[in-house]
Amino acid sequence: MDQIRLKASARTEQGTGAVRRLRRAGMIPGSVMKMRKGGTELIKLPAHDFMMAMRGHASKQLLVTLDLDGREVPALMREMQNDVLAGTPIHVDFSEVSLSEKVRVTVPVYLVGEPVGVKIGGGVLEQTLRTINVDCLPGDIAEKFEIDVSQLGLDQTLFVRDLNLGEKQTIVTRGEVPVAVVKAPDDLPAVAAEEKAPEVIKKGKEEAAPAAGKKEEKK
Repeated sequence: MDQIRLKASARTEQGTGAVRRLRRAGMIPGSVMKMRKGGTELIKLPAHDFMMAMRGHASKQLLVTLDLDGREVPALMREMQNDVLAGTPIHVDFSEVSLSEKVRVTVPVYLVGEPVGVKIGGGVLEQTLRTINVDCLPGDIAEKFEIDVSQLGLDQTLFVRDLNLGEKQTIVTRGEVPVAVVKAPDDLPAVAAEEKAPEVIKKGKEEAAPAAGKKEEKK
């Protein structure tokens, strides 16, 4: 992962009105949870610089170096809140970390390759797990895991226990959790049958109509 450096400064502004003024001034309010001293330090970051630094990064849990009033602080970005309408960041939370101690993070999972069961068997690939929890050193945090599913056949399931993420990653998510499955055509919804159902009903009514209107022959 490329090293991300963010310039930040301590802030004393608190409350709804104060943070709104900060945002109008082009700043993003945030906080840093201190590892050694405990407690939380309030900070602010230049919005433009922060958004430029985040471009191209898939994960919201990133290792960054905060230049906090001239003091370098290694920190893990834990949560980023976005404006509902504009989609721009409005608040960021960090946790100070030690580069020599493992942390627990949630990493996105992406499937790559076309499964044999889809290519040859006509099945459909379904991803059932979007993120996975791992323990690793801050410098080994992955932005995403790309999982090759090209060998997955019909009615086969890939479980967490089947994943090999390397020696630097310790998987925390339970091994029996499914990651992806290739469903056979027989397991898919019978859309065609549902579409034909009204025709069958209509045809049945048409065939039943003459019989209902037929007069009984006199003997």
